[in-house]
Amino acid sequence: MAVHGIAETVAGAVERVGPAVVGLGRGWGLGSGVCVGPGRVATNAHTLRGEEVTVTFADGRRETAGVAGVDTEGDLAVLAVDTGDIEPVQFAQGEPPGIGAPVIALANPGGRGLRATLGFVSSQPSAVRGPRGRRIAGTVEHTAPLPRGSSGGPLVDPDGRLLGLNAVRMDGGLILAVPATPERLDQLAQGKAATPRRLGLAVAPPRVARRLRRAVGLPERDGVLVRAVEDASPADRAGIERGDLVVTAAGAPVDGIDALYAALDGTGDTLTLGIVRGTEEREIEVSFVAKGEEAAA
Repeated sequence: MAVHGIAETVAGAVERVGPAVVGLGRGWGLGSGVCVGPGRVATNAHTLRGEEVTVTFADGRRETAGVAGVDTEGDLAVLAVDTGDIEPVQFAQGEPPGIGAPVIALANPGGRGLRATLGFVSSQPSAVRGPRGRRIAGTVEHTAPLPRGSSGGPLVDPDGRLLGLNAVRMDGGLILAVPATPERLDQLAQGKAATPRRLGLAVAPPRVARRLRRAVGLPERDGVLVRAVEDASPADRAGIERGDLVVTAAGAPVDGIDALYAALDGTGDTLTLGIVRGTEEREIEVSFVAKGEEAAA
């Protein structure tokens, strides 16, 4: 890409997307965001500090936004605010870009003015751990540098189409953008916050489970070892105990914590776990509906 071409590419993205990029908070504020639809601004969940936030638009106009929905696991949030006649950002279609693909990061840190930088995708599309351990698939790691207060700003392709929201500053100055699909943002805008199922367990990975079972003379098995059970949690109500080894979930082998998360994400009101307690194998049905909730619904 020639220097003249680079300048045109960045300038074109700024012209198309810049008016949709907003600042959150004031001065050295909370972060950035981007208009994704009439009355909707998307940002990272971790930029929010309450149910309302000041939004600064490209023309300097300030409005108070309310939080429409938050997905803490995916680090996404949608704000409800008067966006006026701003043209929302368009979404990229298809697979995430591969290594070497040019990308442009935009931000308006705390409403202090638009920033736009050019970078390149630095790794294959991957999944990273969210704040509570679940994997976030479809993240984009890139080299476009960003100042403090840029979290929640858009990462776009050379045509100005949204690839994700810049979320995490990594070692070496790399930036990680989390996916923001129109389907997920629509759900959040309607107040359908993500509430993934929780067992209420603290677990050890299979390698630790094998070592501990071997140390006490028990046969080795693949699975995750229960290290603690939260009081009154679904696991506690089902009778799961510290020291149990979870070997299957919904009939599928549990070879690590991700297999357990996958079973939780695909389940309804109950989940059948296969456990090993000492040398005894048993199946336990975990209910995510507390006693009395069905009658009250």
